[in-house]
Order: sequence, then structure tokens, then C-alpha cells
Amino acid sequence: MSIEYDTSREGLSAVLKDWQTEALRAVWKSKDGLNSRRVWEQTNVALKPVTISRASIINFLEAMREMGVLNGEEKTGKGGHHWVYKPAMDEAGFKHFIAFKLLERLMTNFPEETRKALKNLT
Repeated sequence: MSIEYDTSREGLSAVLKDWQTEALRAVWKSKDGLNSRRVWEQTNVALKPVTISRASIINFLEAMREMGVLNGEEKTGKGGHHWVYKPAMDEAGFKHFIAFKLLERLMTNFPEETRKALKNLT
């Protein structure tokens, strides 16, 4: 999953869809982690009347795990194997992660222009 920044949006909405933000917030709030079913349930409750498919939730959680935003532990239980997702970073850490990734790419692609723009911000 790549991170795309929409300059016309604000906050987490600039990088996440509403349902993705709700899914992450569900995991961030959990003390012991959540499996995809619980994240899916909590996300759909938060978004009523809109519903998101469980497959979309699973794919998003896996992408966040692969990016290091979430930790995952594979467990065996009723119905077979499942993942339990826990935060690898909190919301503030995620925002820092996004800022770092964006600046990292800008410095790679436009180093002089990025340095100049950063100087103009301060």
C-alpha cells in the first residue's frame, strides 16, 4: 500500500479514507488488540449507515501491518487461524510516520526545492 496525500483534505482524511481512520482508531483504543472481525464490527458501527466489507478491513489491516503501523500476532482459535492486531504506534506516532515518509520522498525527488520550502515555513 502506498500513502497518497490529498492536499485538498485535512487531518487524517488527507491520507486515509474515513473507514480506514475508524479501523485504525479501533485498534488504537484496544488494550489487548483486535482481530479483523472486531475491527470490522466496530468500524461499521462507527460509520452507520455506511458499511465496509470485511475483506476491505482485512486488506487494510494487513497493509498497515506490513508498513509497520500495526503489529500482528497469528493465533489459533475457534474457526482456525486469525491475526490479532495491536498498535505499533499511536495516532501521534502515525502522523509523524506520515510526515517523515512524505518528507523523505520529497527530499529524494526534489531535495533543493524541499529544503527551500522548509526554510520558507520557519
